[in-house]
Amino acid sequence: MCGINGIFAYHYAANPIDRNELEQTRDYMAARGPDGAGVWIADDGRVGFGHRRLSIIDLSGAAGQPMMSEDGSLVVTFNGEIYNYRELRNQLEARGRIFRTQSDTEILLQLYAEKGADMLGDLKGMFAFVIWDAKRKKLFLARDPYGIKPLYYANDGWTIRFASQVKALLAGGGVSREPEPAGWAGYYLLGSVPEPFTTYLQIRSLPAGHSMIVTELGPTVPKKYFSVAQTYAETESRLAKPSLIPTSKTTNESLGDALRQSVRRHLVADVPVGAFLSAGIDSTALVGLMREAGQADIQTVTLSFGEFVGGVDDEAPIANAVARHYQTHHTTRVVCEKEFRHDLPLIMDAMDQPTIDGLNTWFVSKAAREIGLKVAISGLGGDELFGGYPSFTSLPRWVNWLKAPASVPFLGKATRRALSSMDLPKFGINSKFSAAIEFGGSYAGAYLLRRGLFMPWELGQVMSHDMARDGLSRLAPLELIDAELHPRPRSSFAKVAALESSLYMRNQLLRDTDWASMAHGLEVRVPLVDSQLLADIAPWTVLGSAKPGKALLANCLKHPLPKAVTSRAKTGFKTPISRWLQNGVGRLRPYSDVPQLAAPHCAWSRRWAYSVASV
Repeated sequence: MCGINGIFAYHYAANPIDRNELEQTRDYMAARGPDGAGVWIADDGRVGFGHRRLSIIDLSGAAGQPMMSEDGSLVVTFNGEIYNYRELRNQLEARGRIFRTQSDTEILLQLYAEKGADMLGDLKGMFAFVIWDAKRKKLFLARDPYGIKPLYYANDGWTIRFASQVKALLAGGGVSREPEPAGWAGYYLLGSVPEPFTTYLQIRSLPAGHSMIVTELGPTVPKKYFSVAQTYAETESRLAKPSLIPTSKTTNESLGDALRQSVRRHLVADVPVGAFLSAGIDSTALVGLMREAGQADIQTVTLSFGEFVGGVDDEAPIANAVARHYQTHHTTRVVCEKEFRHDLPLIMDAMDQPTIDGLNTWFVSKAAREIGLKVAISGLGGDELFGGYPSFTSLPRWVNWLKAPASVPFLGKATRRALSSMDLPKFGINSKFSAAIEFGGSYAGAYLLRRGLFMPWELGQVMSHDMARDGLSRLAPLELIDAELHPRPRSSFAKVAALESSLYMRNQLLRDTDWASMAHGLEVRVPLVDSQLLADIAPWTVLGSAKPGKALLANCLKHPLPKAVTSRAKTGFKTPISRWLQNGVGRLRPYSDVPQLAAPHCAWSRRWAYSVASV
């Protein structure tokens, strides 16, 4: 896991690249790659790459980056891990290719030389990389299917710059800081900035599951090679034949094999791989699967909060029992308000884009690094894969109930305006209720109701009215959400899974995991966020005889989870942030380039959203 960056002065009249800017951008990301730094600049001075290294596979200096092909025609800077690199290497060597290192980075050079953009279908892993193709004078940028690893770029019409962090691009000094209304509107609507937007007008995210080419004429439109919705839609098409529908008799064995294969892939490393351990099924099952996949020595770490110790929200007792059950080397790390106050400025500096989450990952990553880990397994993705969120039940119900009234012209908007004039919270009714008819009749609208932090008509409370209007126009939130359902799956499970995976998980959970872990030089791997695993498991969750749910995951283990885990009601991971904000911790320093804001009257998550935007 690393930090990557680069500059390509593609226009013939553009100035040659600035080495100082290249290195400033690279070194802003020093925490992502504390083990080494590299830079490469082409002889003509028009393209250059930077790299900060966290050594995980092939720890030798030969695997340093940017890495050049033997003939010098290709150069790559790469962030991530290619888990099937040994298998790919064997195939390439059988075809006569010669390798100089034991790294997965070199696989990218050799595979691109053979296949070009078609190489992406061969890769299993998490990645963001850029290759300079000197013969064709073009950049090739690519990002993994789920968007586990970030890649941002800024194009001014003359020169394109890219990096693993938004703030790193700004640190180089060559990118405008003009705010992006759509990015800010998306943050206040959903609690994170939705792709491809950022909070800066000139900076974009290369979308997950996309590649992009930059030639002397400039960047092309990003090209999609993977989508969650398409995987589900293709699965449903295959299962239209009754003979292909899986039976309950094969469920546990088949799903168990698929899960163990994914975990086994994610254990590939030349350093120890530990695990985050909570009291939930996702992380505890993964520890069990690590054992079954052959991991003999496992270090686990659990996060606990001083305010929760001894209470129902304390996950440490059950996690300790699981650690004993699977005989791991276990550490429980207790965080208190004093440490939170101390770390808060560091958290805000590390937070690359505003978000209402990420605190738990910050502290558990900090704890993992304290015990010497460089890689840790996380249970992130289990809810999206197995239908663990309430939205898997609520969204289909809302759409079925509200489809008919929502189809009546003007009824939804008129109802919302009438109810908005009433003080609904005074009667114990959520203010979103006023928009039930207006939005609840479609999956996109119902999702906005379910996940929305603020509603579109409330944005004027937290942004200037002009910026709110422009932001909504540019963002087009319902269209943005609905785009993640194309091609559209038939089953309600697949629709909700595609939305949760492509929006909440991608834009918030995965992004927060990246910045919060990499700030501590820790690589977090997510075996339940894997395109191959999705394809393997989808037949059971969308049309199979087994009912989706976490029981599918728990029942796949050869050595069952403790009953304390499987019988525990789902609660979600909690932090005492609400209490800390009430104690005044939310008084934060101004966030750079924040638009005009006004404090809203809202729940703690809204208050935290306002606090983050004000830091």
